[in-house]
Amino acid sequence: MGPAVSQMERRGIQTEKGNINREIAADNKLLKEIKARITRLYNWSKEQSAQPPAQESITDFLFQARQNATTTSRYGKVKALKADAKLFNFLMENGIKSMQELFDKVAAINSDYYDLRGKIVSKERRISALTERLEMWAQYQKYKPIRQKLDKVVPGKREQFEQRHSADLALFDAAVCYLDTLKASGESITPKAWRAEAQKLVIEKEADYLKMRAMREDIKAVETLKKTAERLAKEGQTQRREEQER
Repeated sequence: MGPAVSQMERRGIQTEKGNINREIAADNKLLKEIKARITRLYNWSKEQSAQPPAQESITDFLFQARQNATTTSRYGKVKALKADAKLFNFLMENGIKSMQELFDKVAAINSDYYDLRGKIVSKERRISALTERLEMWAQYQKYKPIRQKLDKVVPGKREQFEQRHSADLALFDAAVCYLDTLKASGESITPKAWRAEAQKLVIEKEADYLKMRAMREDIKAVETLKKTAERLAKEGQTQRREEQER
């Protein structure tokens, strides 16, 4: 952020760069969170896929889970019905009728995540490159008048002028070097086009993050189904153990 901006942030004054950094941190946190949750579901689905396929439909599976539920309060029953409605909507919208189709959906979510993440990373890299170009162009424009004044200074006062404006002239030379290197690589110096492209990519990236956040709802539904499956499996093991003990 630079020393000036960092100092303002430490005093509790929010800055544009500080807000950008906070947004980046929140976006990175979102990507890590979704990746961790999808990875757990994907590993679970791979393990379950290796087991003998269940004969019952996923609807029967959920009905059995509801029959085994111990909720007795009116509030608990209403809450459970709402949760079940969300799950059934998820299953219907995705055409999921069996556990294997659920596992296939998990694989699809996993693939979609990495595809979307790749697009986001690609856009962020391009935005970063364009931002650097625009900053160097702004630096070039800001210190160009000082360089032009130097060219008009009489030889006897030139050294004194250079010493007084040494930092500004160094920044101008750095910007010139950067832009010359860019031109040498075959790039045109087009600040207006860079700005338009950066704005377009920012909008597209925000749309990608909206899709990433929407993915949370599907993940949450599958996590609920996973917990239900694990609970039924545990109850089945307990029941079988009790029968053996009798």
